[in-house]
Amino acid sequence: MPFDTQPWTEPGPQPVAPGVHRVPLPMPNDGLRAVNVYVIEDGDGVVLIDSGWHDAEAKEHLRGALAALGHDFRDVRRFLATHMHADHYTLAVALRKEYGTPITLGAGERESVEVILRGDTSRQLGEPRRWGIPGEVSMRDIGIEPSHSREAYELPDEWLDRETDIALTSRTLRAVPTPGHTAGHIVFADEAASLLFSGDHVLPHITPSIGFQPSMRRNALTDYLASLRLLLELPDMMLLPAHGPVTDSAHVRVKELLNHHDERLDATRETVVDGATTAYESASRLTWTGKHRAFDTLEMFNQFLAVGETAAHLEHLVTTGVLEQTVRDGVAHYRP
Repeated sequence: MPFDTQPWTEPGPQPVAPGVHRVPLPMPNDGLRAVNVYVIEDGDGVVLIDSGWHDAEAKEHLRGALAALGHDFRDVRRFLATHMHADHYTLAVALRKEYGTPITLGAGERESVEVILRGDTSRQLGEPRRWGIPGEVSMRDIGIEPSHSREAYELPDEWLDRETDIALTSRTLRAVPTPGHTAGHIVFADEAASLLFSGDHVLPHITPSIGFQPSMRRNALTDYLASLRLLLELPDMMLLPAHGPVTDSAHVRVKELLNHHDERLDATRETVVDGATTAYESASRLTWTGKHRAFDTLEMFNQFLAVGETAAHLEHLVTTGVLEQTVRDGVAHYRP
């Protein structure tokens, strides 16, 4: 088969197409278990899509995978980051300090990276109040250490602000902005080889969180749904995701995600019809994950993500005229 058949978290380089290898790297203390970095042969060097988390174990896994392919870190010509989340970006920053390897990132991520570098969490911390979460919530409460983030991040060498062709030695990648999961998320399409490096925009087994980043966007779900539909305008390609196995059709999964969010929008609207007035109240009445877990069984970080995602659905329902919104004392309230 043209793509790997081993368990997707199995260490080491897995060939998925001629000149392309998938390298799963471990993620510390994370339920996603691993993040896929894609190594693309580029003449006598390689180009990496995403980098992994800045973590000693991940770095050694990547070093070993490159060695198995006859390369080392000095052969990496550039990093193409799909977005600014730590598991996709921060190992690239660390390796650039050692080897000078340039990094490319979507321009929509600039505000969030600059917020991290300033250590300013005011926008992110302002949202829990708007969502109706009771009490005060700090980043440390949900498992995020702002000072650690500042140490791990730097600005990229290049910002991509539009659809752009990136010419490699023997292939051309089309960088396509797909905001939603984050404001500056980008997918990379190799139409000639029928490969879509989808980052977190399209994942085969889970739905990505919507809009969780230091500079929060209230229209994140509206952006995300438009970005999904944009992929249906491209040719169908093999799906090379950041988390999970490679699959043979991006379009099949995009349609599943669109259907999922239609169902989720209906369920979210029903919570408001039944009396929920805030994002927190609505999220607490919904079930979560593929196992349909009750909200109160989730740990703090995942509760935060759940309320944020519910808020994104509520904002989209307001944008589309299904719900009305009023803000009282900084809290957004919803009604049919």
